[in-house]
Amino acid sequence: MTASIPKLMSGVVLNGNGGPEQLEYRQDLAVPTLASNDVLIKVGAAGVNNTDINTRTAWYSKQDSNSADASWAGAPLSFPLIQGADVCGVIVAVGDKVDAKRIGERVLIEPCVVEVDDTIHTPPWYFGSECNGGFAQYTKVASRHAYTINSTLTDIELASFPCSYSTAENMLSRASASAQDTILISGASGGVGSAAVQLAKARGAKVIAITSPSKQQALLKLGADQVIDRGADLVSVLGENSVDLVIDLVAGDQWPEFLKVLKPGSRYAASGAIAGPLVELDIRTLYLKDLSLFGCTVLSANIFGDLVGYIEQGKIKPLIANTFPLKEIGKAQEEFQKKHHLGKIVLNIMKD
Repeated sequence: MTASIPKLMSGVVLNGNGGPEQLEYRQDLAVPTLASNDVLIKVGAAGVNNTDINTRTAWYSKQDSNSADASWAGAPLSFPLIQGADVCGVIVAVGDKVDAKRIGERVLIEPCVVEVDDTIHTPPWYFGSECNGGFAQYTKVASRHAYTINSTLTDIELASFPCSYSTAENMLSRASASAQDTILISGASGGVGSAAVQLAKARGAKVIAITSPSKQQALLKLGADQVIDRGADLVSVLGENSVDLVIDLVAGDQWPEFLKVLKPGSRYAASGAIAGPLVELDIRTLYLKDLSLFGCTVLSANIFGDLVGYIEQGKIKPLIANTFPLKEIGKAQEEFQKKHHLGKIVLNIMKD
């Protein structure tokens, strides 16, 4: 490290599973110590995600209140934890096995990380979950997960991309989305949903977005070909066997309708369950219609690099709903959970 890098920094730590009271803003956190393959990043901005809240509340645990499996990797978390998966910043120091020329590069962090502290992890860890993330002035990550970005967009705008857009791109890629597809997207006004709308349209697909009435015009302007109220009967509106691919971030009680509107031989991809994780499946629908179901978490190797390319080429655009200083993370998460916004809520770390 160089003399210009302080020993202490400010940041927000999660002290345990529970409510917002478990989040603590501190100014005495140690600046990360680098492993050989790491880079140190001065954080400019970091986005707020469902995963931040789900990790805090132990939502990922399948054992009710037991938090022993309450992480992306199904393992106990280590507290205190610095969360934050969406990060844009600048490399200010490097480990002894990383080219010093990387210092000064503006980067986005790939949120699904296979290397932490020079150790390979299978399954991959999630940045800000199994390891410390970006809700602090400085963070570290293996050099392979810090992608150089050349863009005129601000740090706040760029921090809206990594988690939501890579998740959406991974879902579309895993399900082989193409220009020939009619794609139905649930939760289309959220970070991942609005990203999926843009990325599906970039492929030339027809996009049908499910959202609340207040956000329908915004999604049409974003590129959706059709919008449907999230309380509507999908079979009545669309008809059975009318959709090639469902991109689902909601699940819940409406889930059986997704399989009904899918054409025989078509696909369904899930990476969220904000309306409830337990659904009713008639297994006969699955096999009689020859459906393919994809659960999407781990990013394929090419996904994040492709995403950076889309950003640099201007094929996708950021959607910023609001910004907050880091110390107001509680307010940011409160607004996030109301789901009244379109796009991303971002923490401005540079103002901290």
